Amino acid sequence: MRKLSRILAVLLAAVMVLGAFAACTPKPNDTTPEPKTTDEAKNTPDPAETPSGDETNPPETEKPADATPVPDKPLVVAYGAFSQKFSPFYSETVYDSDVAGLCGLDMMVTDRMGAIIFNAIEGETIAYNGTDYLYTGPANLSVKKNGDQTVYTTEIRKDLKFSDGEPVTAKDILFTYYTYLDPSYVGSNSLSSYDIVGLRNWRTQTSDAVYEKYAEMADTMLEEGRGEGYVQNDLYSEEIYNDFWGWIDEMWTETCSCIVDYCVNNYGENEAYTTKYLGKTPDEIAASDGLKVALGMAMWNFAELNEDGSITDVLGLKTYDLVNEFPTVEDYVELTKAAYEDDPVEFYNEEQTGNERAPIFTFAKDNLIGIYGPKDADMSADGITEISGIKMLDDYTVEITVNGYEAPAVYSILGITITPMHYYGDTAKWNPEKGQYGFDFNDLSTQQAKTERPMGAGPYMFESFENKVVTFKANPNYYKGEPIIKTIKFKETTSAEVATAIKTGDADAGEMTGSIDRFNEVKGINGNDNITGPIITTSKVDNLGYGYIGISAGNVNVGGVPDSDASKALRKGLATVLAVYREVAFDSYYGEAASVIQYPISNTSWAAPQASDPGYKIAFSTDADGNDIYTASMTADEKYAAAMEAALTWFKAAGYTVEDGKITAAPAGARTEFEVIIGGDGKGDHPSYQILTMARDAFDKVGITISINDPSDTSYLWKRLNADDQDLWCAAWGSSIDPDMYQIYHSNNVTGAGGTDSNRYHIADAELDELIMEARTSDDQSFRKSVYKQCLDIIVDWAVEIPAYQRQNCVVFSTERINISTLTPDITTFWSWMRDIEKLEMN
Repeated sequence: MRKLSRILAVLLAAVMVLGAFAACTPKPNDTTPEPKTTDEAKNTPDPAETPSGDETNPPETEKPADATPVPDKPLVVAYGAFSQKFSPFYSETVYDSDVAGLCGLDMMVTDRMGAIIFNAIEGETIAYNGTDYLYTGPANLSVKKNGDQTVYTTEIRKDLKFSDGEPVTAKDILFTYYTYLDPSYVGSNSLSSYDIVGLRNWRTQTSDAVYEKYAEMADTMLEEGRGEGYVQNDLYSEEIYNDFWGWIDEMWTETCSCIVDYCVNNYGENEAYTTKYLGKTPDEIAASDGLKVALGMAMWNFAELNEDGSITDVLGLKTYDLVNEFPTVEDYVELTKAAYEDDPVEFYNEEQTGNERAPIFTFAKDNLIGIYGPKDADMSADGITEISGIKMLDDYTVEITVNGYEAPAVYSILGITITPMHYYGDTAKWNPEKGQYGFDFNDLSTQQAKTERPMGAGPYMFESFENKVVTFKANPNYYKGEPIIKTIKFKETTSAEVATAIKTGDADAGEMTGSIDRFNEVKGINGNDNITGPIITTSKVDNLGYGYIGISAGNVNVGGVPDSDASKALRKGLATVLAVYREVAFDSYYGEAASVIQYPISNTSWAAPQASDPGYKIAFSTDADGNDIYTASMTADEKYAAAMEAALTWFKAAGYTVEDGKITAAPAGARTEFEVIIGGDGKGDHPSYQILTMARDAFDKVGITISINDPSDTSYLWKRLNADDQDLWCAAWGSSIDPDMYQIYHSNNVTGAGGTDSNRYHIADAELDELIMEARTSDDQSFRKSVYKQCLDIIVDWAVEIPAYQRQNCVVFSTERINISTLTPDITTFWSWMRDIEKLEMN
């Protein structure tokens, strides 16, 4: 059957920032965007998935006797905007995550190079930069391969207490695991993606045999099709048949409704589109539900506008005069069923917007298994009462068994924050025999209710969030001793104001964009032409992450086919021109504080390709015939011209008409106008802004229009990104010690596919999926690096991500008000300035 193309949004994308500098380290994969802190904006790693390091010195149960008492001067830290989701389970931004992280205690400790400290209770001494450091922490960890399974064990110290004085036990660890693994959990933690023994049984409340029984029913009914109705058989009943197809219809209707909403929300107020597709004004469409459905049908190429102002569906079955007769969503559903011969899988794969709850067949299959499976005669009345692979060996020891071996798993499984069951859950609901681990199965309402007030066993206690300031008090029960600084305040401050805030005393520390202008400002404040001096002390380390420009394959393609050669060529044409302006833009913005990267991976990663490696190439530096477009002797202007010439070969390969160096027509199902969103505070204050302006001007000369959207309100960015209607966007990813690519690039996680929705690029490539999973199965770093290089080459070939820059984290401190000698020494990419926070002193 022919594929129905659709009109995809001329909309924008999101900007994300890198930059947490609190107690949490980045999550164990290049995954989520954080909101804007400095030069970028992105979602945050969830601290529960994040390996977090610990102090450099042995644990102390009380302040050293020779410590000088310090008045209770608060430490004020300049921070980005908070969204008040201060939860280890549900935080979405890096700033909110940092609030939860300062109150929480992570099981895992890593050293200054990111290596895991497995014997943290006793401590391990490891040299860095010529100095020996003793690393200690709350738990001893182990990872052991046992045949075709892997066993992860945690043994915590027996003297740990939460900030309210309650002891930390293995029950709290199990409560945390079961929360993340509950089927109703919707946070960013991806622990459930690992094959923990018994996890599927727990989440579906079925045995293996019963699960397979109902999965087979669903697969069989899909294969047989709806037919004319139920036919007697030995596999499933009429009730099951009716429910299954009812769920198919429910999600099919939702998918059609999402298409209508998508078109109305993105184009309904644009008269150029409403006139082209319906001959109606935006006001007329806004006042009529029937016209809204008609717009969704016409823009998705399921209906065509006739000369008399009526529309006829694409199959020629029915005409609506749009005066007295209007299509309904039910009509749309029946039309699409006819067009796709009632095949929900093919329809969803081709036409979904990404805003649906789940794929149509997946929704029906999961409902069938989840509703009928637990009631099957072969299931006990008590159901599945445990995840069999998670065991509490004693009051302080927990063991998790996973099928197979995946290298990144250790960071997700052992890198959690221990959360207090008595606070986030209900101790009365600890009854493992009945399947209760501090809450009722499939009900996380208690955990969600505590989102705004975090609590844990970390160095500080949350006190309040008022007037854009988060206030913390020292935790007297912290296992390393009560912090010397009794009060810490995280104060919302724009990055451009951080240095001034430290000068005036409004802040004592904060992350600052490491740009030329900011460094010059700090030098001026210090009065010594240095970024470290009598007023401000500056710390710079490579950021564990990288900046990029993203392109959605779901929205920027030819004919609605994201993976076609033509669609890839279109995106390569755009990427080639954008990429050539990177060096000049970042040099003028950052100076020596950033460098251009050629692959979508942080240079801090061991898996990052190096210039000396075989097959290393400059990003988007060839034309459609495979010829290199740059030479070493070229001037900057010659490179710009060569990039545009090469881009035109890509556009031509995509089916665009190119005449005399200009694009005169786009192929069917493609556009010549694209929008990019960038978080420059509405004034272009972003490292990639110059790239966009230079590329816009260059494209304008050849017939491509690039619209730059730089909103002053960053919440707009999240709305667009969550709506999944972005074309291009400027962003940054937080990386991790292990460069696992599953969450960002695996097709399971394409927005709307039922996974984590972290694959904003809509890259869905079977070979890439296989390589990502293959790399997970080995602990041979050289082998994994070679596999990841293949993955990176595929990602570049899709042209969904333009590698931009590797920047340095720049944290500034008040030399006058902070006792700099008590700041943790040898700050690194993997060892933040807050790691020894309980020892920090004010002057």
